[in-house]
Amino acid sequence: MSLRPTDTRADNASPSDTNQTPEGTHARKAATASFIGSTLEYYDFFIYGSASALVFNRIFFPDIDPFIGTILSMATIGIGYVVRPIAAMVIGHFGDRVGRKQMLVLTLVMMGVSTFLIGCLPTPATIGVLAPVLLVLLRVMQGISAAGESVGAVTISLEHAPSHKRAFYASWVNTGAVAGILLASLAFMLVALLPDEQLLSWGWRIPFLASIVVAILGLYIRATLPDAEVFQKGKEEETGQIELPLKVVFRDHWRTVIKVIAFGLWAVISSIFSAFSLSYATGEPGIPASLMLLVTITTALCGIISQPLFGMLADKIGRKPVFIMGNLICAITIFVYFGAISAANIPLIFLSGIIVMSVGYGMVNPLGPAMTAEMFPTKIRYSGAATASQLGLVVTGFAPTIAAILIRPGPTGWVPVAVFTAGCCLIAAFVTLVWVKETYKIHTEDLGK
Repeated sequence: MSLRPTDTRADNASPSDTNQTPEGTHARKAATASFIGSTLEYYDFFIYGSASALVFNRIFFPDIDPFIGTILSMATIGIGYVVRPIAAMVIGHFGDRVGRKQMLVLTLVMMGVSTFLIGCLPTPATIGVLAPVLLVLLRVMQGISAAGESVGAVTISLEHAPSHKRAFYASWVNTGAVAGILLASLAFMLVALLPDEQLLSWGWRIPFLASIVVAILGLYIRATLPDAEVFQKGKEEETGQIELPLKVVFRDHWRTVIKVIAFGLWAVISSIFSAFSLSYATGEPGIPASLMLLVTITTALCGIISQPLFGMLADKIGRKPVFIMGNLICAITIFVYFGAISAANIPLIFLSGIIVMSVGYGMVNPLGPAMTAEMFPTKIRYSGAATASQLGLVVTGFAPTIAAILIRPGPTGWVPVAVFTAGCCLIAAFVTLVWVKETYKIHTEDLGK
């Protein structure tokens, strides 16, 4: 990798000057579009997780032992991740060949439609076994959409951003994801207040149907955003026979793909915290679902503030120290969090939850996708980052299922789940320490070289 001796005009400008340039305007618009689009994507994705933890086992698997029903319900979360690597290859290919914006519009529409249709699904009492089959198919559609969303949004955000502010601008993508979790938790906290009969008959549908509002707003913003200059310049400079981006990824960057799969295990913390811990807490510990959703809401509110700040810090001191420290914090405090849930210690649940998600995860979540995208050159960035990251996220998708299998009865039955979660964080930290190159001083056009 080479360092440029001088930066572009946008990079040398002061923050106020940068904001007044077309580049600065596009950077802010890209960040805004990514934030809103990511909010919708993850609102949709996580209301499914909340519904799986609270109601889907009773609605779509009503005649199965509750323990098995919970495992099956958690497994439907993982289904959305299984299709993501293949979908990422396809969406990433067209994102590199056709344009980032077109693929991000496609993923937004697909997520909005599939989520709305989940809210319209008949129950097994009406159409029998076809109901859970359709649920899984719509979850697959959600997974296809999510496969191209996060990395695509990060790619277009960092390509529009000044080189010295890439982590900050890219951080708004996963800050949008936290905002989506916040909205999903608020929605389900409200419907969870309904009597069981109303919740199971029609109340659970409301959060799914409401997603259409955010979809329309996000679609408008994304449709008016151009692709970044660095991407357009790369397209103009292409000469001779153009190779398939995926061919280049697996031929020339296969080591990077393996690296991303390993360091991407940091994402397990999210699905364990947002989906599995909700299911666990409302079981044997007997903590009300509304209270656990309030924990998620509190951590999300704090995360919306902390994540851009950690993105700014990563632009100042580097990605690696912030990312590694965040993983170490998560690995330690996840034990405190599950211990607090087991003891039904409400103040400690809130405190440890904030440290896990708003501090530890708040340090890794805004950086993980950006670090992934920065490992690949512009011409294959979407394909490479999307494919590699989605292969790594298969473990994340099935983390709640693995946790549901690992959990044991009794006050310390949560320990295997905490060990599994901490192990994933420690692997991510170690791989980053020994195998990931620092990129915060490298010009955008020189990334991946």
